[in-house]
Amino acid sequence: MAITGKMTNGLNRFFFLGCALLLASCASRAPLSEHTPFHALDAMKTDGVHDNQAEFMQQVYKSRSWIPHRQLQADPIEYSQVASAPWSQAYTKILGSSYEDSLRSLAAKLWMIENAKHTLDLTYYIFKYDPTGYAIIGALCNAVQRGVDVRIMVDSLGSIHPTHQPMRALLSCADNAGYIRYSNGETSDLRARIQFVVINALTSVHSWANRRSHDKLIIKDGHFPGKDMVMTGGRNISVDYYGINKDGSRNQDTYLDLEILLRSGEASRDEAREATVGDVSSVYYTLLFLHKGNLRVTLDRDVKDWEFSRPDDRYAADREKGREALAFIKGLPAFSTIYDEMPTFLSGGFNQSRVLLAHEMGNLVSEDVVTNVEQIKSRNTNSIGALLAAAVEEAQRSGDIESHFRVISPYLFIARYKDKDGNVIHDGAKKAIEMLEDNPGLSFELVTNSVLTSDNFYTQSVIDMDAVPRLLLTEDFQRTWLKSREESELNSEFIDSGEWKRLINHPRIRIYQTGKSDSVSLGGSAYYGKLHAKTFFDDDFGFVGTSNFDYRSRLYNNEMGFYFQDPDLSKDLDRVFEELKSISLRWGSPEWLEMRNRLVDAGGFKGYTTRTQRGLYKFLNETGLIWLF
Repeated sequence: MAITGKMTNGLNRFFFLGCALLLASCASRAPLSEHTPFHALDAMKTDGVHDNQAEFMQQVYKSRSWIPHRQLQADPIEYSQVASAPWSQAYTKILGSSYEDSLRSLAAKLWMIENAKHTLDLTYYIFKYDPTGYAIIGALCNAVQRGVDVRIMVDSLGSIHPTHQPMRALLSCADNAGYIRYSNGETSDLRARIQFVVINALTSVHSWANRRSHDKLIIKDGHFPGKDMVMTGGRNISVDYYGINKDGSRNQDTYLDLEILLRSGEASRDEAREATVGDVSSVYYTLLFLHKGNLRVTLDRDVKDWEFSRPDDRYAADREKGREALAFIKGLPAFSTIYDEMPTFLSGGFNQSRVLLAHEMGNLVSEDVVTNVEQIKSRNTNSIGALLAAAVEEAQRSGDIESHFRVISPYLFIARYKDKDGNVIHDGAKKAIEMLEDNPGLSFELVTNSVLTSDNFYTQSVIDMDAVPRLLLTEDFQRTWLKSREESELNSEFIDSGEWKRLINHPRIRIYQTGKSDSVSLGGSAYYGKLHAKTFFDDDFGFVGTSNFDYRSRLYNNEMGFYFQDPDLSKDLDRVFEELKSISLRWGSPEWLEMRNRLVDAGGFKGYTTRTQRGLYKFLNETGLIWLF
């Protein structure tokens, strides 16, 4: 039996669309004011056919409005944890790690912006003001001026910037905003807006510097079934994720990433008023948008630059830069061909899936995250980790788990949590091994970075010196592996022993790391990029989103993504998995050891960090800094 279908029980309540009624029934909360977005969202579910276009658009408009936290009668983060998300019917498609899919990802984002009819929502951990960022800004400027209501959020640390001048230039585009259209295409009397928010702003008294929103999410026409489209995954807004350099040439050492594209299914917004994937994503966005640690950035109309006659003229250069960047990106030969294919690409080839939005929004405000993990996750009914754990536990209770479970993660930590007294209360490696022993039909395959391809030598030291050894090696071999390179990697008696070969060739745990010895870095001709994709799945169940398998994603970051139930979507992910496996080496193999040794011999930063991995891991572990990665 695969780990599938076990998550549906008890999760089919309306996510947030019924939140006003839910919160009003809670003893600790007063009834919500009609002026809150919660009330407006609840009202929207009662008019699925939109007989009254003006009333429905007013409700949508109100639900999308920024409201200071002191005016809210409920805490958005708190509510995001207690209201269960519903499963939704959706059409789904995977954008994988190939160069062509990297270009398709950017093309799809720009197409969504340029073809939105009513609303757009974007949030990204990294939003760089490079050609891709400016192209997005240029497209959004055009969108608001034709009457599309826009919200955009960036993380205060991942997208740190002293002034966010380019975003302020985008805000100035609303001076010429058009009027939002009803579902039937007629023009309303509501002018489109651009609302820009910095998540968990470093200047806010209600945020913690170490709590980040790691989301990458774009939503087109969220509350308009048949027009809605959602994309999330690992790609940020930066040229580094789309296979191009700033000058437009191909970047062959780009991030290898993965995203899921979703739109409403056939059963959406039927007589039962099922929430669409656009509905659910939009309401999730609204709750994050209203987090009290956020800062809304607005134009200061009272400030005038001495050299300009009009206060908004100081944004003219950045607006023009946005238009130029959009034309530049769309004019790239490789990109233009793919962009021209977008109408066809986005209209066919989708799977019919059941999907469930999951998130870790509670991480933005949780306390005692290292020693109170289980209690924190149990408070969030939509937690990525908690939902997976619940699914596994239920599957175990029902009998043997027959599942080929595959994981792609750039940062692969195997969790081990302790209580305040230092006692181990959860060991992911031991639990995985116990599951294998109890379930002969279960196997694991994992793809992660190597020292050659990793962009974070801290996390890579944890992977190679802790996570993988705990899964594959006995305690004695773990201790030997952690000794000096001369006693382990360079010790033929150790690595040529029958026991070492038996352990690293585990028949049901296979761990691969991207990159081979023919890399350009080692004098060869091959490029292997940097793995950044995040997914786990079996033959008909899985998750695609923003979350890594590290402590930061589990404990400190807000993350999001979608669980799915669909064997065809699993097959699409398996094709990506096999492509990545083909450019990887199995951890511990002679070829893998050779690659590491050649990297040390080549010198440079990667050679140094490879040679010093053991000392670095010990330092991180002994100081407790390991919890920050």
